[in-house]
Amino acid sequence: MSMDPTESGIRRGPLNSAVIGGRRFDWGSRVYLMGIVNVTPDSFSGDGLAHDPEAAVRRGLEMAAAGADILDVGGESTRPGHTPVAAEEEIARAVPVVARLAREAGVPVSIDTSKPAVAEAALAAGAAIVNDVWGLQRAPGLATLAAGAGAGLVLMHNQQGHEYGDLLAEVAARLRHSLAAALAAGVPRERILLDPGIGFGKTAEQNVQVLRHLDRLREIGQPLLVGVSRKSFLARLFGLEEPEARLDGTAAAVAAAVLRGADVVRVHDVERMARVVRVAEGLR
Repeated sequence: MSMDPTESGIRRGPLNSAVIGGRRFDWGSRVYLMGIVNVTPDSFSGDGLAHDPEAAVRRGLEMAAAGADILDVGGESTRPGHTPVAAEEEIARAVPVVARLAREAGVPVSIDTSKPAVAEAALAAGAAIVNDVWGLQRAPGLATLAAGAGAGLVLMHNQQGHEYGDLLAEVAARLRHSLAAALAAGVPRERILLDPGIGFGKTAEQNVQVLRHLDRLREIGQPLLVGVSRKSFLARLFGLEEPEARLDGTAAAVAAAVLRGADVVRVHDVERMARVVRVAEGLR
């Protein structure tokens, strides 16, 4: 028996639209691509460009030309076991790249940080989105900064360890808590995206469970951003050890995320994943 689309938990038709960084996003009407620009020396995916800001800018411009709707610049690795970076170093790495891309790329630029000082400097340099991998748990003031700058805000689920009673219920509850804090700080609902945090505070099997049940998180009513690109759960479950060898696994996981209702997918390989997204979008 076929399932009515409204029964699948996958939302049809546009949500509220948002203008972020001068670009209109009609949530629910299509899937958007966020290109990853790592300005770090220790990126898990092997693409860190901490010592070559010109190369980072070139990569961002290439991504925009290949179809990225947003560029996400990060100056501190968030991979397991990463070395923490002082705010001053993170600013030195990321903000010059943010400034150049904000002027030249023609798409909104996001700053991937959980530090208010870094977010403030990046927003002043032209960033239009703050992407917080801790979902305001460590720095609630990020929401106030985003609200004051008229910026978008990505709130990710994250925790220390991977012990859960009910995985999906607890992820949803934490995301709802983060959303409430952002709304209370004055960030408009249509500018807030929720990220289930694939690869953060979860085992490989738990990551797959979250992907399979994105519809549970869509019930919150916010646009969903999903990042699966080159992540280690693909290696642990499917034997793709080298990040560069995970392209096919990434494509499958991106397609799954789109079919389950993702509004934005965060990827390293924009040109290849743009084609995957368009096909998966058509199937959805």
